[in-house]
Amino acid sequence: MITSRWDAIPHVVFKGGHAVNYVNAITVGALIIVASVASAAAQTGPVATACKTDISKFCVGKSHGRGEVRHCLQSHYAKVSAACKHALDTTGGGRGMGR
Repeated sequence: MITSRWDAIPHVVFKGGHAVNYVNAITVGALIIVASVASAAAQTGPVATACKTDISKFCVGKSHGRGEVRHCLQSHYAKVSAACKHALDTTGGGRGMGR
């Protein structure tokens, strides 16, 4: 017998009595997948590819996707490889966006 709206939504009860409905579980799962894909894409863009060696040399521990790596590379611009300089100059902020 359905006594409330909550009872009408299929849900799973986990150990300890916590109930999670399927809609919430699917939404959280989808958000995790989207965030993972975005993070992976940020690490395979033109700057990440062309500057891979420079990133490991000058920017260890900086986060991809928030501009930290680009800012770090630009602060070491005189020391980075020619390919990395080209990627910085022809993509994103290097084209005058944000300057």
